[in-house]
Amino acid sequence: MRLITTLFLGCLCGAAFAGQPQPPDLQPLQPPPQLDANAQDADLEPQVTITKQTEQTVEEYRAGGRLYMIKITPKIGKPYYLVDDLGDGKFSRQESLDSGVRPPRWIIHQF
Repeated sequence: MRLITTLFLGCLCGAAFAGQPQPPDLQPLQPPPQLDANAQDADLEPQVTITKQTEQTVEEYRAGGRLYMIKITPKIGKPYYLVDDLGDGKFSRQESLDSGVRPPRWIIHQF
């Protein structure tokens, strides 16, 4: 009985959507721009600049010429990151790139 009711309601919904008229001023979409054949993979990949100092190693990550993350590895201690989350040039410190969000993983049913 549930199957028949579901199929009937599905047909009614489909008929309701099919009956809606299209606007008269629709324009076809423009084709997407072609990729430049001369563009190399190096232009698309992030660039990493590594600077070794006496007390620490600094890795700067850039994409499209914009600095978005800095990894600092001190000689003694754990590495930490400075990340530009909003793209405004203000960096916030993070101890790791792990956000700490842990979704619940409950077992609902096992076969």
